[in-house]
Amino acid sequence: MTEERIFQPMSGWFPLTVCLCGLPLGLFLFVAGVSFENALLVIMAVVIVPACLIGLFGCMAIAPNQARVLLLFGEYKGSVMQSGFFWVNPFFTKHKISLRIRNFETGSISTPEQKDQTGKVIQMKSRSAGKPSKVNDRDGNPIDISTVVVWRVVNTAEAMFEVDDYEDFVAVQSEAALRNLASRHPYDSEDHEVSLRGNTTEVCDQLKVDIQERLDKAGVEVIEARISHLAYSPEIAAAMLQRQQAQAVVAARTKIVEGAVGMVEMALDHLAERKVVELDNNYRAAMVSNLLVVLCSDRHTQPVVNTGSSHQ
Repeated sequence: MTEERIFQPMSGWFPLTVCLCGLPLGLFLFVAGVSFENALLVIMAVVIVPACLIGLFGCMAIAPNQARVLLLFGEYKGSVMQSGFFWVNPFFTKHKISLRIRNFETGSISTPEQKDQTGKVIQMKSRSAGKPSKVNDRDGNPIDISTVVVWRVVNTAEAMFEVDDYEDFVAVQSEAALRNLASRHPYDSEDHEVSLRGNTTEVCDQLKVDIQERLDKAGVEVIEARISHLAYSPEIAAAMLQRQQAQAVVAARTKIVEGAVGMVEMALDHLAERKVVELDNNYRAAMVSNLLVVLCSDRHTQPVVNTGSSHQ
């Protein structure tokens, strides 16, 4: 692993002033040397002008939340993390790395920058909108799932030297972590176990940890990972909807029956306590049956008035 080293550059204003003043001075010395046939002035001019031109390449301006990784003939010298105008060794190779917070949605496709033969950029780097990934949950049901990952670079040396393209590395590893997570949990569960739909917060926290483990070697910190889309795949969505509706009907009927039994029990207890009517077991059973039919029916019941004796 490459250890990050902080490089402290000098302010660039004084070297810039020296270089800008040295160019006309060198030209003046060259003209004066040629006019007076003074070889020393010509040599000084030949040395000063190229030195000033080369010195200008050492100036660099760094915006906030930007960094520069400095290399000297392939050797890592350090990273400049502070913003401002600085001057460094003009032979340093300066690689720009953004420290800003970035986000993307899994399933998106990144298009690299394209240049023509002259080096002119004809198409900027872009990323398409994300689309859900089709995976199988723990029970084997095909689902569509996608997530939004918020991240930033925290170690410029690892991001530059440990992986080939850290942005592509983040996208691929996040997609792999999401697929692995979806295969470990069911879409929905009735046994109070962790499910993708019922325990979104716990699943997102676990997803963040999984992605971070994969990206530690790239010098990237995962700030947040949230599921942005979760649904059954179209080929089984209708069947799963019917199952959910059936489960909802069963749950509702269960509650209705529990309430109806309690109401019947309460009615019989009140009749017995107040001695409104004496009922034997047969009449109690008939009353319970009638009350349960009235209370549990999904349609309005039609009342029947008994005008004869109580035994009819």
